[in-house]
Amino acid sequence: MSARKPGKHAFIFIFITVLIDMIGIGLIMPVMPALIEDVTGLEANNAVVLGAWLTASYAGMQFVFAPIVGGLSDRFGRKRVLLAALAGFTLDYTMMGFAPHFWLLLIGRILAGVFGASYSTANAYIADITPAHERAGRFGMMGAAFGIGFILGPAIGGLLGEHFGPRAPFFAAGILAGLNLIYGLFVLPETLAPENRRAFSIRRANPLGSLLQMRSYPAVLVMMGAVFLMLLGHAVYPAVWSYYTDFKFGWTSGDIGLSLMAVGLTTALVQGGLTRILVPKLGEWRAIAVSLSLAVCSYAAYGLATSGWMVYPIIVFGALAGIGQPALQGVISRIVPANAQGELQGAMTSMQSLSMIIGPLIMSRMFEGFTGADAPFVFAGAPFLLASALTIVALFLALGAKRHDPGTHELASRETVPEGAVEAE
Repeated sequence: MSARKPGKHAFIFIFITVLIDMIGIGLIMPVMPALIEDVTGLEANNAVVLGAWLTASYAGMQFVFAPIVGGLSDRFGRKRVLLAALAGFTLDYTMMGFAPHFWLLLIGRILAGVFGASYSTANAYIADITPAHERAGRFGMMGAAFGIGFILGPAIGGLLGEHFGPRAPFFAAGILAGLNLIYGLFVLPETLAPENRRAFSIRRANPLGSLLQMRSYPAVLVMMGAVFLMLLGHAVYPAVWSYYTDFKFGWTSGDIGLSLMAVGLTTALVQGGLTRILVPKLGEWRAIAVSLSLAVCSYAAYGLATSGWMVYPIIVFGALAGIGQPALQGVISRIVPANAQGELQGAMTSMQSLSMIIGPLIMSRMFEGFTGADAPFVFAGAPFLLASALTIVALFLALGAKRHDPGTHELASRETVPEGAVEAE
């Protein structure tokens, strides 16, 4: 491993690493309905449930492995964990491109969930190199990497799917993951100093254990509950977006890719630019309130849209809600000390993964129930209205956490686990 210390360009390195990874993920999204239909022969409104199981299996593995991966990164450093995950993604995408049966696609998504648990390590990497008061802006830039990845990935994936079939984007994703691995091997510096490492403990490195470790931080527990409900609503996008637009508007994989490209562009503009301006002006807590309120409205608008063109102005409006998650991450990460950032991010990723296990199954069943032959009435937008309702609850829960925030200056100065927290073994 490189012994080079992280310098001023360390953030650029991890930004590009996440960007290329997200391009790979975005590549396969527009063609997933067509690929499931290809291997099963089902129509879109029935294939959506199998698609939800693919999403849930991916998230289930992240739920189990995120705290393990986060704990390993606290013990062995961030770089080793990131490179191992990239190697796994390279092989996994290639396998899925060749898969002739649905069960092989399912195995592929299970393995991808294990490797995808390294997202917690990327967040811990940012926390390592960023002062507490700048983390909301940096997490916003990470959101911009996601956005740019979703500009390029779905657009390329949609075009590849239309011209070369639904398997081509998987091979392209495998190539990108391999290039990302090579890039990280030679230029990604290690950020976790030896004195900040801690022994790995399986008692702490599990979903329940990592969440229990947050008991020392009441604000974190309450806010994680809000994050869970927010993400449960957000699961409507990966669960039904491709199937919803296919069913309701008759969109092709190219149309779906174009819409996801618009989502990525607006997300990048908001999280990469406006977040750094608006969050300091509004303050973290006000930014959270504004963000969740906008999300409530945009979900409802998607559910009630009557024509495909309406989707695009809603995308622009809804993108403004993107200022909230970096603000939430900024508040939570500054509450937890430096030697537990990997554990925190593992717990956060487990919470996100739990929402992605439950959310897609609920949303897809609701979509199928309101579009199938036995539906009491056809209403494809029902899952989006459910997402709106969940986000309303998240809004009130998040605002209720404010009274538990002991204050920015005190929290930013913490450097070690507070007395009374469970010590590493």
